[in-house]
Amino acid sequence: MPAETIAIAADHAGFELKESLKAALEARGLTALDLGTASKDSVDYPDFADRLAGALKDGRATRGVLVCGTGIGIAIAANRHRHVRAAVCHDATSARLSRLHNNANVLALGARLVGPEVAKDCLEIFLATAFEGGRHERRVAKMS
Repeated sequence: MPAETIAIAADHAGFELKESLKAALEARGLTALDLGTASKDSVDYPDFADRLAGALKDGRATRGVLVCGTGIGIAIAANRHRHVRAAVCHDATSARLSRLHNNANVLALGARLVGPEVAKDCLEIFLATAFEGGRHERRVAKMS
């Protein structure tokens, strides 16, 4: 069975954290589809949110991780796409609940707000937590 593919992208502010999370994905045996950016040179985060949304839509990845300075801008840009449910998470609890209750398919992190260890914790919880369904299904369906 092939490894699950997780798309990952960031702007310049999130570049270093993206690289760290990409390594964590690969260490977990997952395939990381790196959609950029490739350096700390200034770029526009909506471009990378759009790339990740495209990878989810065309099936190149099942879930995604986005990183910018706060996680907010890149999540807003990603959530313009109806098939994306990007959740900005700051700790393991928000990551767990984003999956349990919202069936988030994209984890958005702020490199200027969370440290690398907290970000890795969020990633681990996000990947390990299944959607609870039940009463949440009706609400999630309204977003898609």
